[in-house]
Amino acid sequence: MTEKLLSEITTAQVGGPARTYIRATTETEIVEAVSSADAANEPVLIVGGGSNLLVSDAGFDGTVVHIASTGVEELPIPACGGANVRVQAGTVWDDFVQLSIEKEWSGPAALSGIPGTVGATPVQNVGAYGVEVGEFIASVRTWDRQINQFKTFANADLRFGYRDSILKQNMVNGSPRYVVLTVDFQFTLGSLSSPIKYGELAKSLGVQVGERAESALVRDKVLALRASKGMVLDASDRDTFSTGSFFTNPIVPVSALDSLPEDAPHFPVVTRTGVFGTEQQENEEYVKLSAAWLIQHAGFEKGFGLEGDAREIAGGRASLSTKHTLAITNRGDATAEDIFAIARAVRAGVAEKFGVELVPEPVVVNGKI
Repeated sequence: MTEKLLSEITTAQVGGPARTYIRATTETEIVEAVSSADAANEPVLIVGGGSNLLVSDAGFDGTVVHIASTGVEELPIPACGGANVRVQAGTVWDDFVQLSIEKEWSGPAALSGIPGTVGATPVQNVGAYGVEVGEFIASVRTWDRQINQFKTFANADLRFGYRDSILKQNMVNGSPRYVVLTVDFQFTLGSLSSPIKYGELAKSLGVQVGERAESALVRDKVLALRASKGMVLDASDRDTFSTGSFFTNPIVPVSALDSLPEDAPHFPVVTRTGVFGTEQQENEEYVKLSAAWLIQHAGFEKGFGLEGDAREIAGGRASLSTKHTLAITNRGDATAEDIFAIARAVRAGVAEKFGVELVPEPVVVNGKI
């Protein structure tokens, strides 16, 4: 146990001290740390890569368990062929994607460059460029803090939705009920990617939407696209000192389009079930909007800051990314409150302009947006 500032283990580099900090490198250490804190009625904060977490400047008055277990194990080949792979929760996600390409485990190349750890990916069903991690997950082994037992979820039991899962929905005293220990993946074999679903990526690859490409090339193009938007961690680029996309793309009833401009981008939604913990309304159709478009057309340009004029560009210690309106960045000496203030301004502005409530994607601890 050591003292630790949360700013030291989060990609936005904000957040005050943890009262107790434990770096757990094995499954046993993870379970012991969480169980001991629960037994003492201590608040618990689970941290992986810290890429989807914003902690207030006051810090966390409890036990922070930093998941640092690593390792990739190839399991027996399933009867249907392909590959079965078990990954420890603390394994760096992008390292695993790189390994999948080297091993010709087809599928996750479009998820290259996403920061964080493997254990965090099923919690919010991480996705990018038309691909979601839930497409490849076979099962997730967890520690159930409510009954103090191990629990394994099959894919169907995880109730994956848009940036959502049963792991995200169930909480104990303000933190996740289920602590992810390992994630099992199933992949088909081959050097080709899964079908390209995203127009921007297809164009950069020189293929049509629905076609496949070499996974290694897909990874290169995705990394380049993400870097152009400040979404690949880079110590020399302040635009990457963020939690990535700060708001999820809103999912709204089709009827909501009546109050939006005709050119507002929108995309069909296959299912509403599980989205933000809400239930599907009978006979209601939904569409997904572009949060980035809403933010920009509400008057918030890239680099928007709060110092001086209400629409100052590249102002303040925190601002919207200069490359992408969906990220809120630490320009060098921002506090957590600086980032919260930007988020509140943007959220209020979009609601006022379009009547759409943006939902934050990162986990916010002891702060208000």
